[in-house]
Amino acid sequence: MKLQRAFSATRVVLILLCLMYFITYIDRVNVSTAATAFKQDFGLSNTQVGFVFSAFAYPYLVFQIIGGWLGDRFGARRTLTICGLIWAAATVLTGLAQGLVTLVLARVMLGFGEGATFPAATRAMSSWTAPSLRGFVQGITHSCARLGNFVTPPLVAALMIAVSWRGSFVILGVASFFWVIAWALYYRDDPRDHPQITPTELDALPSHVDGRQGPKVPWGPLVQRMWPVTLVYFCYGWTLWLYLGWIPSFFAQSHHLDLKSSALFSAGVFFAGVVGDTLGGMVSDWLLRRTSDLRIARRNMVIGGLLGAALSLVPLLLTRDLVVVALCLSLGFFFAELTIGPMWAIPMDIAPAYSGTASGLMNAGSALAAIVSPVVGGWIIDLTGNWTLPFIGSMALMVIGAACAPLMRPEKPFARGEG
Repeated sequence: MKLQRAFSATRVVLILLCLMYFITYIDRVNVSTAATAFKQDFGLSNTQVGFVFSAFAYPYLVFQIIGGWLGDRFGARRTLTICGLIWAAATVLTGLAQGLVTLVLARVMLGFGEGATFPAATRAMSSWTAPSLRGFVQGITHSCARLGNFVTPPLVAALMIAVSWRGSFVILGVASFFWVIAWALYYRDDPRDHPQITPTELDALPSHVDGRQGPKVPWGPLVQRMWPVTLVYFCYGWTLWLYLGWIPSFFAQSHHLDLKSSALFSAGVFFAGVVGDTLGGMVSDWLLRRTSDLRIARRNMVIGGLLGAALSLVPLLLTRDLVVVALCLSLGFFFAELTIGPMWAIPMDIAPAYSGTASGLMNAGSALAAIVSPVVGGWIIDLTGNWTLPFIGSMALMVIGAACAPLMRPEKPFARGEG
């Protein structure tokens, strides 16, 4: 009986989503660790490597919104199955690249595959999660994404030593195919259709949850409600993608560490994000239960996290001590990730019936940052030789994001006719 409760249908769905976040982040950030190898093989500059990092984000940006709509319209089961097949194949093809062009094309394909994943997953969470647990579920799934960040540097480094950087992508791509099979076989868009769902679980779920053939999206009013959320998430995303793209190279080239040491330091920084994601979602839901005020539980959590991240990065401008630098980067990432649980709960708070589309609109901000941030970072490094300067932009945008956060209105439910 205890085993049945531990592996209830809602928990298994959550486990599958956590695994998806974990795997997708390994597949999108593995190039950061492999960059030192393929940069040398293909004779690339830091700016060109930045383009490799950002190539993923061009289709990723477009498919945030399209993918969110697909998740709302056709359900998360079909959407994520197709997405998974694409991103798994793209990961394998990355290992077969023969130069800059084919490497970029493989990353573009990965962006197509992963573009719809998080909005469609939010559609699934909206159907399978009690409203009181939205912050926690978003926090724990994103903490698994950061766990993917944490394990990727040492994992890819070990695979590179064992089977080369090319072989590492092939192995990781094959692992992604196994997740696709599990998701397609187990998940149901409507929890009521699942053979293992219990009446107790169904009673806790929201009433709008039929994830198939969702209502027509009121685009204009929804965009008007979500643009402040998108803006704030762009400010956060700038720092996220600077970290994901350049942290391994930062330790390897700025502090002259070997592959193993830079991977370990990078993993330590990314582990701080695991803690931040988990804690942010739990604290946000706790504040909501304690105050019943979404402004405190969501908006104020975001403001505190962004300001804390900006302040944590200031010492980078004052010292080159490796331990101090690593601690500051870790603390900055921790505070930035505190915002994730409340930020991803906001689309569900504002527009639960359109949560896939709303979260896609929000994540488009981070996707846009993913296009610009790695390239600007690489260009600054090539121009100045200074690996610290890109973080000045991160600090500024964190402050701007905190200043714009009051424009978000999670306490005001979206009305179809508003605008």
